[in-house]
Amino acid sequence: MEVSNQRREEPMKQARMPWRLATAVLLMAGLGAVSAFGQTFAASGTTTLSVSVAAEASISIGTSTTTLSSTPGLFADYTGTTNFTYKIRTTLSGGTGTVNVQITSDFACAGGPCVASPPSAGDALTYNCTVASPGTACSGPVTALTTGTTSVATFGADARSAKAGNSGSVAWTLTNDPAYKTGPYSATATFTISAT
Repeated sequence: MEVSNQRREEPMKQARMPWRLATAVLLMAGLGAVSAFGQTFAASGTTTLSVSVAAEASISIGTSTTTLSSTPGLFADYTGTTNFTYKIRTTLSGGTGTVNVQITSDFACAGGPCVASPPSAGDALTYNCTVASPGTACSGPVTALTTGTTSVATFGADARSAKAGNSGSVAWTLTNDPAYKTGPYSATATFTISAT
């Protein structure tokens, strides 16, 4: 008798299955409809664009080689000019900025000019600065160093250059010491700019 009851219940369970599936599908469709109706559709819409403008700075050196030449006169010091263009934006309140330079690769020094260890007392590589507003040029002459950076320009709060950049230059002077052996010599000056 029990076997007979089980056989009767199985067809009933199978008959209920399609109804349950249909109910689940309808419930899911209903939830999707609620979600869709939660959105707002209209002929136009808006969004707010948000941006945070930060302090930034960049520099471009005008030429990869600055030639120092001794003119006019015998044993006149060697001079030459490095031009640069800078872009800067400092913080509105309390912001600062700098342009610095360092001799990162010295002259060969073996018998020639040398920044780190000049062959004669008084020999030096020095420079004067010119910087367009909003920068303040260094107070020269400044003696260039291999051991650290030296100032070219400084900037205060809310300093903002033109979009195309503003100009500046460093006018170099290298002592013309008769003790130098003849021949070509070169050194590398590395400029850095920063803004806060």
